[in-house]
Amino acid sequence: METKKTDTGLSLYWKCQFIGWGVVSLLWFYIALDRDRFSVPQALTNYVLDVSICIGLTHAYRAIALRLKWNQLDINQLVVRIIPSILILSLLFMQIMNLKTSAYIYWVNYSNTFKENVLVWNPVLITGLRHMAIWVLAYHAYHFYIREVNTTKVNAQLSVIAKQSQLDNLSAQLNPHFLFNSLNSIKALVLENPTGARRAIDLLSDLLRTSLYEKDHLTIAVAEEMNLVKDYVELEKLRFEERLTVTFNIDPALEYVKVPPLSIQLLVENAIKHGVDKQLQGGTVDISVQKQEGNVLIQVKNPGVFSKGEVVGVGLTNLSERLLLQYDGLASIKVETTSDNLVFATLLIPIEK
Repeated sequence: METKKTDTGLSLYWKCQFIGWGVVSLLWFYIALDRDRFSVPQALTNYVLDVSICIGLTHAYRAIALRLKWNQLDINQLVVRIIPSILILSLLFMQIMNLKTSAYIYWVNYSNTFKENVLVWNPVLITGLRHMAIWVLAYHAYHFYIREVNTTKVNAQLSVIAKQSQLDNLSAQLNPHFLFNSLNSIKALVLENPTGARRAIDLLSDLLRTSLYEKDHLTIAVAEEMNLVKDYVELEKLRFEERLTVTFNIDPALEYVKVPPLSIQLLVENAIKHGVDKQLQGGTVDISVQKQEGNVLIQVKNPGVFSKGEVVGVGLTNLSERLLLQYDGLASIKVETTSDNLVFATLLIPIEK
């Protein structure tokens, strides 16, 4: 209502102002003609003044409300502000209308009644209360509705991106190469280590189940996410054996803090796929989850060199978009290479209160 414009360049707000107060003032126009015996020119002048007074008062209120950001308040905070505002608007409405009446009396009869009318509490106050209350409530109801619609849209976008993330992460985890290697590792264990083979099948099953069913939520506890990471790492060790080492440094106080599902797992997967797998001797993946002021600082370190075109694929791009929407720009993800050929993937997420 604040910025949208029609084809004529007139915003929805101003259309509502002119049409609304124009219609309301028609009743006063009729009263001026029928009851008060105004001439047509006098009634038209009075009509224009009535519309101008109402638009002026309400527009001044709108300017103050926007400046003080009242449209961003919750209902309880808003109520304690709009009730006295309606009373003030009604008093101003009454006083201005009284002054207008005095001006008309002086104009027609040359009688000075300004002082008397300023102190008169008449039915105009009730009219002002009614109309100002309707306008103020309608104004904030509209903005409350728009805010709820926007929130719904953002949630819908998050839901779509989360669903897409499920597919992207499932594809990344279970791409043909990964699945082929996992099945070959299980096949080799069937005869040599049946217990290990059964464990590998369980791990692969858990990864599938988590990927398919656990991302219906926008967030997941760090402890749950780390369980998934550990299952993924254990399964990868079947292929890498001694070439893969993983260390964990998790702050126990953060176990129940919420993070986007598969966010840490995605960083670990990239570290193994684009780091350890490309080193002949393998390497170590260090996973750290610590608190940094009001944020969760997640770091995954692996050997290698950061290649932007290779690492920043669909998965990380999708995660970056999810973070932007879900945390309103307060979360971030960064991948960089140090001078000693180590890659750091850093995820910074606000701790939800």
